[in-house]
Amino acid sequence: MHDLPARLIVLCDPNLLASRIRDLRLRVSQRILKDVKEAECQTKGSLQVLPIPLARPVQPGQLDPENAQYVLNQLKMSVELCSKNKHTALVTAPVQKSTINEAGIPFTGHTEWLAQRTGAMRPVMMLVSSNLRVALATTHLSLDSVPASITQGSLEEVITILNHDLRSLFSIESPKIMVLGLNPHAGENGTLGKEELEIINPALQALSNRGLTLIGPVPADTAFTRERLAQCDAVLAMYHDQGLPVIKALAFGQVVNITLGLPIIRTSVDHGTALELAGSGSARPDSLRQAVDLAIKLATGSR
Repeated sequence: MHDLPARLIVLCDPNLLASRIRDLRLRVSQRILKDVKEAECQTKGSLQVLPIPLARPVQPGQLDPENAQYVLNQLKMSVELCSKNKHTALVTAPVQKSTINEAGIPFTGHTEWLAQRTGAMRPVMMLVSSNLRVALATTHLSLDSVPASITQGSLEEVITILNHDLRSLFSIESPKIMVLGLNPHAGENGTLGKEELEIINPALQALSNRGLTLIGPVPADTAFTRERLAQCDAVLAMYHDQGLPVIKALAFGQVVNITLGLPIIRTSVDHGTALELAGSGSARPDSLRQAVDLAIKLATGSR
């Protein structure tokens, strides 16, 4: 990790970190902290670690439900630290959801877990690249669960949070939000689905009456053209794989996942666990660096 104008603290088991440093022959030292107040600004070649013990030793790329609680303990401590300390942000690495579920712990993802832990009513997932922001009306749901999860009320809540955080976190004075339709061709006036007529349009009208600047519903297949994107500050997709493949195709490795609607700042990477790369030294750190840099900017108000 390079020098940073911030105190970077890693929550993990120091023995695990030491073994990876040794196996990969990295020139990295650890400084074990007893309290976050001991942390200093990040310098190259050093990691400041707040210890959290593993339940069992880890083998690279091998899943172990016995360590599921270890992952949640990391998250619990991080939320506590962010809640108690000003100008603090949480950066998360990928998590294997299936392993946590195999341990008998219900878990659908960071976004939902963090919302429940912090008491946030409506978390909103948004992925950010250098020139595109894509938020989601729904998060980690099976495709057949999506239509019933989109209501006028839920859409109004999501768009209100998106509009608020674009203003407060990204300093966009009057955000322009392009909202995608759910159905092909945005329902084609009810021929290909009625959600646009019965749910999306009424939500957009209600919010427009409150002064929000909204465009849509726009057919998803033509929404990401250069001309369309030039008209907006963010795109709201109706479901996970409607919007995220586009931003990842355009800027994979340079995209940051940020959770809106939380009382804390949380960013993350744009990829999954890539178990086949664990311990190999060939995993790319680009997205993690971007997530750390954005977290610092958001926490310090320098975005």
